[in-house]
Amino acid sequence: MVEVLVFDDDADFYVTEAGKTLPAIRLVAATDEASALAQGKNAEILVAMAHKVTPQLVAAMPHLRFIQALTTGTDHLATLTLPPGIAIASMRGMHGPQMAEVAFLYMLALSRNAVKMHDNQRQATWQRWPQPLLLDKTMVIIGVGAISEALAHRARAFGMRVVGVSDSRSTAADFDEILPRRDLIAAAGRADFLVVLAPLTPATRGMIDAPVFAAMKPRAIFINLARGPVVNEAALIEALRAGRIGGAGLDVFDTEPLPPDSPLWALPNTLVTPHIGGMSDIYARQALPILIDNLHLWQTGGASALRNLVELTGAAS
Repeated sequence: MVEVLVFDDDADFYVTEAGKTLPAIRLVAATDEASALAQGKNAEILVAMAHKVTPQLVAAMPHLRFIQALTTGTDHLATLTLPPGIAIASMRGMHGPQMAEVAFLYMLALSRNAVKMHDNQRQATWQRWPQPLLLDKTMVIIGVGAISEALAHRARAFGMRVVGVSDSRSTAADFDEILPRRDLIAAAGRADFLVVLAPLTPATRGMIDAPVFAAMKPRAIFINLARGPVVNEAALIEALRAGRIGGAGLDVFDTEPLPPDSPLWALPNTLVTPHIGGMSDIYARQALPILIDNLHLWQTGGASALRNLVELTGAAS
């Protein structure tokens, strides 16, 4: 019988619910690392948030063959020394609703200056100004994947125009057009809202830099929901300080947690959130179908059958 170690705060939920449809799999729950270390010696599958997988945990699982990350990002796992032949799969495709909603939180709060509204409320000040609409505005999304598609779909309901920037796709549902990455500067110049959803790779590291910010409209809002290092943080700070762009909504940073002395905390018209874009109050319920599907696929077809297979460690490239 295949044994699976589920290491997560919601491990009991996953084990109970997955066990209802996978009776031939033994699922073991662990809600802390000490328990995971003690219970993983016979498991061939580890289910956990990618950033919670430690070298100690891997070493305590001599039969490990498959890591099912409970996150879309699996870059942390690339920093570990994993035995060859370990399959790694992600939760790609489940984060669209929460990521899209955070993007709209930024767009509405920053364009309408919600901070000023809140300050006026605390001071009992009645001040009115014309309220900018999302209607007919252009959202440029850098990186076109499942999350971008969820965001584009919702932007349609607000009457927005959606332009993508990607070298991997030329069409996608709810996008008016998709431009190649070589047209990034031109695309940035068209954006009322420039949203970064590109993965962090050697090609995208530092991709959003001073020329991109220089090309943006003076009132345009910049939003990063991808990874901090995709953006040249120093160039972003300079653009915000100089008032070259209208504001920024930032959920990811070069260093996390964001250091207390970072200028980003105090810059005007900047909304900082603590990497919450992928979080939701129903996260385990959202992840459960992918988990069940992949455990079944592992039983029936092995690594090659997995949904969202990221890599097979030690495989030829």
